[in-house]
Amino acid sequence: MDVTVVGAGPVGLVLAAELALSGATVQVIERLAEPAEAMKAGSINVPTAEALDRRGLLAAAEQVQREILGRVGSFARKADDQRPSGGRQPGGGLRAPDSRFTGHFAGMVLDADLVDWSDADLAAHTAVAGARMVPQRELEELLAGHVARLGIPVRRGIEVTALEDTGDGVLVETTAGPVRTGWLVGCDGGRSTVRRLAGIEFPGTDPELTGHLALVDIADPEKLENGWAWSAQGAYRYGPQPGRVVTVEFDGAPTGLPRTRLRSRGGTPMAPVTLDEVQASLRRVSGTDVTLTALRGAATRWSDNARQAAAYRSGRVLLAGDAAHVHSPFGGQGLNLGVGDAMNLGWKLGAVVAGWAPEGLLDTYDAERRPIGAWVLDWTRAQIGVMRGDAKSAALREVVGDLLSTRDGTTYAVKKISGVTQRVDLPGDHPLVGRFVPDLRLRDGSRLVDHGHGGGFLLLDRTADGAFARLATSWAGRVTSVADDHATPNGVLVRPDGVVAWASDTTGIAAVTGLESALHRWTGAPSSSPGHLPVG
Repeated sequence: MDVTVVGAGPVGLVLAAELALSGATVQVIERLAEPAEAMKAGSINVPTAEALDRRGLLAAAEQVQREILGRVGSFARKADDQRPSGGRQPGGGLRAPDSRFTGHFAGMVLDADLVDWSDADLAAHTAVAGARMVPQRELEELLAGHVARLGIPVRRGIEVTALEDTGDGVLVETTAGPVRTGWLVGCDGGRSTVRRLAGIEFPGTDPELTGHLALVDIADPEKLENGWAWSAQGAYRYGPQPGRVVTVEFDGAPTGLPRTRLRSRGGTPMAPVTLDEVQASLRRVSGTDVTLTALRGAATRWSDNARQAAAYRSGRVLLAGDAAHVHSPFGGQGLNLGVGDAMNLGWKLGAVVAGWAPEGLLDTYDAERRPIGAWVLDWTRAQIGVMRGDAKSAALREVVGDLLSTRDGTTYAVKKISGVTQRVDLPGDHPLVGRFVPDLRLRDGSRLVDHGHGGGFLLLDRTADGAFARLATSWAGRVTSVADDHATPNGVLVRPDGVVAWASDTTGIAAVTGLESALHRWTGAPSSSPGHLPVG
């Protein structure tokens, strides 16, 4: 295989699919014999939903959201009926769940009615509004089907035991025998075996809390408040679906468990979470004698351990997802951060395998994704500082709650959580460069991304004479050109990961020269002579 991906979670599946679309041969190996049943992420952000959209999976994601909203029903209307400060909404009215997904900051639910939905960043990314409420389990099922259609083998029940980077490939020892592969990518969770065997350091901050996430049957649910509630012992959330409980206790990492990661992904399996463990935690933080009668599926134990790999690459071994960074789940960033890694790395590694890009292109993976990962770690650390049970944190929570009760404060937080403001540092002065491509609608009723389901670069050409598309013919097979009526921006070059590599509001020689530079930078040397360039 050109590439072996270790880990069959969402990150590994997305990466494998992107590699296959680029023409690489790829396989996925996974320690678990069956997909994990534990509850994890409950939704996805805009860049993740748009990644699905770019690969023709939007309709399937929208169907998942419809089913989730139907399942949540009236319970969600009560659970989300809270002020950011923790009190009830004025008037106590109920709000029906809709596609205006907002999320929360440190348990303070963000009021959709306060958001300025006309904000330019939010208004530019509305096409995926009906595909945000996609839990991780359903996302994995959706991606598994995508990977299967691409013919990618997923080999389960196999553990990595050793690896050797030979310079021209990687020799991997596994419980199923040796594997020879051109490249190895660890998507095997926070306790990554690949990261450890590659000798990559994992610096960061130690945990302060123990958290639990479970779906349970409750004998006396009336003893719990809907939504988030705080006490001197910690915090808990009941909802937004019946039986879903989250507990947070600021007592450090669970006793006797490894401090490098608290999710049971990769490495030595952890002891399963029991019903008694969840009930005891819920009773401590709620101050009630609530009784849980059953666990529905596997529960999750987690913490605020925050670490980032010292390097995302060591020779022919790379890391993505939780293997590269871990943090608390507050704000729902972890899954999305990992999918962003996979989308960024997939086409770049595929280009190196295909031979049209030098290995140096892989250096941009770490350079582009590390700052976003560092921001997520700090975003989650900030929420821990607000959530602690001490008096100082409680006072800070009141201040932050007041800010999040304003239009500007809520809009700011929603933009950050949704991912619409994410940007990578790329050359170019157009405001779109480095950002995820907005919903660019074309004269035929389609959107630009509808033309890129098979991967590759997309070039929008709105010149009168097709000058941009004519230039791109020299990169045939890597760039798909889409013509449209004259409008601004006049031209946009979109990388396979959805990031705008070049854009222009003009059509003159400077614009063409800029496009040619971007094509050389990101799509390699041309495969044929350039088309005729305009001279004015």
